[in-house]
Amino acid sequence: MGGNHSHKPPVFDENEEVNFDHFQILRAIGKGSFGKVCIVQKRDTKKMYAMKYMNKQKCIERDEVRNVFRELQIMQGLEHPFLVNLWYSFQDEEDMFMVVDLLLGGDLRYHLQQNVHFTEGAVKLYICELALALEYLQRFHIIHRDIKPDNILLDEHAPEVFQVYVDGGPGYSYPVDWWSLGVTAYELLRGWRPYEIHSATPIDEILNMFEVERVHYSSTWCKGMVALLKKLLTKDPESRLSSLGDVQSAPYLSDMNWDAVFEKALTPGFVPNKGRLNCDPTFELEEMILESKPLHKKKKRLAKNRSKDGTKDGCPLNGHLQQSLETVRKEFIIFNREKLRRQHGQSSQLVDTEGRAGSQTQGKLQDGRNNNILAHACSRGCSS
Repeated sequence: MGGNHSHKPPVFDENEEVNFDHFQILRAIGKGSFGKVCIVQKRDTKKMYAMKYMNKQKCIERDEVRNVFRELQIMQGLEHPFLVNLWYSFQDEEDMFMVVDLLLGGDLRYHLQQNVHFTEGAVKLYICELALALEYLQRFHIIHRDIKPDNILLDEHAPEVFQVYVDGGPGYSYPVDWWSLGVTAYELLRGWRPYEIHSATPIDEILNMFEVERVHYSSTWCKGMVALLKKLLTKDPESRLSSLGDVQSAPYLSDMNWDAVFEKALTPGFVPNKGRLNCDPTFELEEMILESKPLHKKKKRLAKNRSKDGTKDGCPLNGHLQQSLETVRKEFIIFNREKLRRQHGQSSQLVDTEGRAGSQTQGKLQDGRNNNILAHACSRGCSS
């Protein structure tokens, strides 16, 4: 997908807003209902990222613009080792772009489908790492509501939580994410979920399932792991483990060095194959062959469209759509974490002062005080 290779490094004004031209498109790696993801390389720094791009017109037609803006608003205020962090956001006439951490290890759903067997040791470490991420989100009054293998990506060291972070709806609070953590851990160990529930399963059937069915734990699992999963999968939210402190107090995790977990200093039980791209290869073919507006031809396409604007050849959009596109253009949130760091003289580890959850810093985390300059940017985007 990439092209226009040059041996001469490009020069960009550091005060210039980051835009599509600052990146070389390498290949497509995923897609959703209205957005796609590709691997990109920033032309000046040569750093690799994942770039999610969402077609404006499709977002308007599907009434998804508010959700995209909400995601941007929240993600710009977050940074943590176990979250897929936002680096840049920008737009052009066609698309909205989010440039985030690149993790080439694939998501946990992909590895489950490849029949990977996750050991108890590997899952134990995942539970700890994801618990740190959930505790961080919880301190910002954020409920994820979609913790599952599909949204947990791997690098060569550890998992990171991806996808939109949303506030809770009626009846939802923080325990729902810890329930999902238990379901995810169970599925990684066993290969299937503790309950057979699908999107089409009627709600009364689900409620009945919780009433009459018991979760079956493998006799091969150690007692400590079973006890921890039982506490995460407790049906009553009031009795469920639902905080980092709760999880840390579990006897099964008493030997964990939480500072080492935070620093990604522990050896993972599963390391993805570095010699392959851990995702479905059909994304690349679809982008190259089936996509009517392929990303790698965007520059020429936009130039052609702009040249038509002043001629009779252009196809005018209907008034409502045109007005909606103009509203999106005006209200889109532009973000540049790299520029923000330069302005505030921050190191590359912005979360070191308040994102660690080891015993020696737990007091600072609990009292709500922090020195993260990005925390203030999150105040409008998080529910309380």
